[in-house]
Amino acid sequence: MLAEKEALLVAGLDEFGGSELRAQDQVNTDLASRAASGYPYEATLIARMKSGDLSAFDDIVEQFQPMVYMLSLRVLADPEDARDATQESFLKVYRHIGGFRGEASLKTWICRIAINQARSVERWWRRRKRKETCSLDAPLSLNGEDDLTQIDFLSSSSASPEAETLSRERERQLESAISRLKKDFRIAVILRDIEGLSYEEIAWVTGISVGTVKSRIARGREMLREVLT
Repeated sequence: MLAEKEALLVAGLDEFGGSELRAQDQVNTDLASRAASGYPYEATLIARMKSGDLSAFDDIVEQFQPMVYMLSLRVLADPEDARDATQESFLKVYRHIGGFRGEASLKTWICRIAINQARSVERWWRRRKRKETCSLDAPLSLNGEDDLTQIDFLSSSSASPEAETLSRERERQLESAISRLKKDFRIAVILRDIEGLSYEEIAWVTGISVGTVKSRIARGREMLREVLT
């Protein structure tokens, strides 16, 4: 536990819980082959992590924390809950990296951990019958840095002020539309159209068939078009 605490402090994640990651099932062998042959940087990062190099964990957090936080936020609709879920997700990454066998890319594996953790938090609150909502303009914080809104976070930092002004309202409409999708559709669309995962990767992350993934993405996109047109 001391080593876990040290790793989380190095990565700037100093709050964590103790629940364990559920066993992964139905591993896709095609994903395993892809992960083994197509991600040399990730392979090096994973090897460093497994050898006990805490700076490798810091690199993993730096690379994937924004993605994990936004996935958590879109499931939970609460910035504080999303922050807690993000911290717990990275604790699980730290604890279970030794058992990572390349069944998917590192990004896909972390996506699965993040989605499962966010759903676990959601179920915890549902059992307590909490009814809360979160505005898209509610401030959120990443690793203690300046507060941002979801829309601000989605805006490209490299875009010109003029381009940001022109696209801001459209982005706001799109984010609002995404937030109104049924959760299963929302997760599928986000993983495909924002995170760029393949259908097979999304199936692995969510534990559903590829056919169901395609159906949810198609329906989610259709619902977005209906809202935005």
